[in-house]
Amino acid sequence: MTDIGTILKEARKEKGLTLDDLQQTTKIQKRYLIAIEDGDFAALPGKFYVRAFIKQYAETVGIDPEELLAKLDEDKASKPEEETEATTRTEAVKREEEKTMSPILAGLIRYLPTIIIVSIVVAILGTIYIFAWGDRDRNSSTQIADNSQKVSVSSESSAKSSSSKEKASSSESRSSTSKKESSSTKAKKESKKTTKQKITNTSAAGSAFVYDLENAPATNKIEMTVSDGATAWNAVSANGVQVWQGTLNAANTSQTVEIPENTTTITLNLGNSKATSIKINGKKFDFLKENETLTVRTITLNVAQTTAQ
Repeated sequence: MTDIGTILKEARKEKGLTLDDLQQTTKIQKRYLIAIEDGDFAALPGKFYVRAFIKQYAETVGIDPEELLAKLDEDKASKPEEETEATTRTEAVKREEEKTMSPILAGLIRYLPTIIIVSIVVAILGTIYIFAWGDRDRNSSTQIADNSQKVSVSSESSAKSSSSKEKASSSESRSSTSKKESSSTKAKKESKKTTKQKITNTSAAGSAFVYDLENAPATNKIEMTVSDGATAWNAVSANGVQVWQGTLNAANTSQTVEIPENTTTITLNLGNSKATSIKINGKKFDFLKENETLTVRTITLNVAQTTAQ
């Protein structure tokens, strides 16, 4: 399989491209590009992405991808024993990890009853403290009320005069507050009308698409869901830094990624875009309308946040 990597590497050099250039164009992570050139396809996320990444690499450097994929199938057919040995080694490593973890799990189980009992005792003591403090507050309030009644009896005429003035002042205050709340409510409604989230496609080149995300909040949420029975490797980056990558399948059909505050650029690398649906801040993002035939797709969102009112 190193022959495939050598062919791609030589074609890249003939084009005058570096691995960084290729990463920027294909949105395939540099470590995966290096693994392809070294023939280390086991380092890629899965069998589907071996073919998808080789095809995208070949198209970028001007090589017929079908010839390389045919060679890949031939190489796989001629090396079943190596794959069996690799599987055996992987299973041995897993068994060793399980042996290492067993004492830790046993320790946790041993102390679990003690932890539960301590938690219950703390909860009971906390409840007693809350009720005791509440009774103290009620007794204090009752004493204050009694004292207030005594003072009220001794100065009844003065209180009536003050009460009339306070009612007039309170009426004016409520009127002013009502007007302010009405103005505030109106301003909020107008603000909501003008700050509705909007996504607009600004450019498309091959499998790369750029959108403007307007009226976005300071912190955005990306929710990705894979369709029933499908598998999709996806990755999310914020301002060029990867914040999540993983494979969605029947066991894990959905993933929500919270983007760091004040991020200006969000990049989505989709390995199986036809089987993936996306919501941005709870709103459906219909990205397939640009080109519904693509499988591998890179989406860049230029974020324009809502201006504070």
